[in-house]
Amino acid sequence: MTFEELKLAPPILQAVAALGYTQPTPIQQKAIPHALAGRDVLGCAQTGTGKTAAFALPILHSLLAKPASKKIRVLVLSPTRELAAQIFESFRDYGKHTEIRSAVIFGGVNQNPQTDALRKGVDILVATPGRLLDLMEQGHVRLENVEYLVLDEADRMLDMGFILDIRRIVAKVPKARQTLFFSATMPGEIRRLADTILTNPVTVEATPPATTVDAIKQQVYQIATHQKPVLLAHLLSTLPVSRALIFVKTKHGADRVVKQLRRWGIAAEAIHGDKTQGARTRVLENFKSSRTRFLVATDIAARGLDIDDVSHVFNYDIPHEPDTYVHRIGRTGRAGATGEAISFCGAEEFGSLADIERLVKKKLIQLRADSPEFRERLNNPAAGRAALPDDDAHDHVEAHRSRGARGQRARRPHENRHSHGNRSHGPRDHGPRDHGPRDRAPQHAQGSGEGGADRDSAYEQASAEYFKPVRKEKKREHMPPITHAHALNPKAPGHPRRSQG
Repeated sequence: MTFEELKLAPPILQAVAALGYTQPTPIQQKAIPHALAGRDVLGCAQTGTGKTAAFALPILHSLLAKPASKKIRVLVLSPTRELAAQIFESFRDYGKHTEIRSAVIFGGVNQNPQTDALRKGVDILVATPGRLLDLMEQGHVRLENVEYLVLDEADRMLDMGFILDIRRIVAKVPKARQTLFFSATMPGEIRRLADTILTNPVTVEATPPATTVDAIKQQVYQIATHQKPVLLAHLLSTLPVSRALIFVKTKHGADRVVKQLRRWGIAAEAIHGDKTQGARTRVLENFKSSRTRFLVATDIAARGLDIDDVSHVFNYDIPHEPDTYVHRIGRTGRAGATGEAISFCGAEEFGSLADIERLVKKKLIQLRADSPEFRERLNNPAAGRAALPDDDAHDHVEAHRSRGARGQRARRPHENRHSHGNRSHGPRDHGPRDHGPRDRAPQHAQGSGEGGADRDSAYEQASAEYFKPVRKEKKREHMPPITHAHALNPKAPGHPRRSQG
């Protein structure tokens, strides 16, 4: 089947041909005819199979057959900012030979450019739920003219806790609409959600839910956790990796892996939720343009990002949820290409690995990290490593010292103790004991080796001195002696009652 056989409008066929599309993918072949016929569609297909074009192409075709409007007629909901931006770019590319206007809104950036675009009028709005609700409450977005509602990566939106937001948004959309609902997996919660927003839908599946592309070679190293950084650096240096995604569990872990790779002379960047939207966009552009070949990511990049020529996916940390593994490795082996997925499994991750193998119904290929080059690097971790410009003592995180219930952090001995606003330390004595260790510590501040150890010792000593509790002696209230009358009548007025215990 060709795109011409789908009977799409000529401007759309022209744009598709310019993008190099020759044949529709299975999900596109199954979904587009039903969408063109006006049916609600419940689509299930793994990542990398062309779901965006499966709903974007028929929507653009339908809009061309209707009078122009400056009101929002299409609403597309996406779980992440990156995926929303990518869907917007797809609509723009597919509709570049039309007058149809689209816009994208998401959080993490200034809303003014987004509201300016909305004021000028758009036909297609791609949005994340949070920013959409925010602009709806401000009166910038009205949904009473929506004719087409699309939920992309619905299972991810459910995982991210957007279910209530989705219901609030759907309640504002006219019931007389066409709804296209796409998800990579189809658990029971997703089906129940679909039942509430779809009307007599047709179900299309390109592949069984939660399956992995056969073109992806899935392998695993069973290795101690502390050896993972060395193994990753070794594989990135020796394998024919054109572009690689490295998935970790935490934001802090992503930054740590990037720094470890940089010490080995391997350039990498991190993307996670703590970075600003501008930084995330810049990192993705560097990765797409191959200015950065290695991208360390949390699961923010596991869904929907269409990046060509990702030859390898590394699961530095095994995910707890087996479905997440499927989405991660789906970043490679896209559009018929081959790819490799390599996982590092520590002893504490064996259970998660077993869950993954049950889900994908195959045993991952077991690899052994026993090459001479790897052993040499493991036995001599300092060889070949370079100090980074930002390597200093502050990279080492000292343990926090509790200061009562407030748990304040121990400050460096040379810092100003009175730099925290107007907070008062009370009548505490800041006599000579405060200045001895503090004055001695700076003389080692520029040193290294043993000097660094002396500085840390001075810091610990100063912190201990500074946070040593100062006990106040309680003033005893003068008690008059008990007279014979009070002994007979302890409740006599003018005398405090004393315990007889």
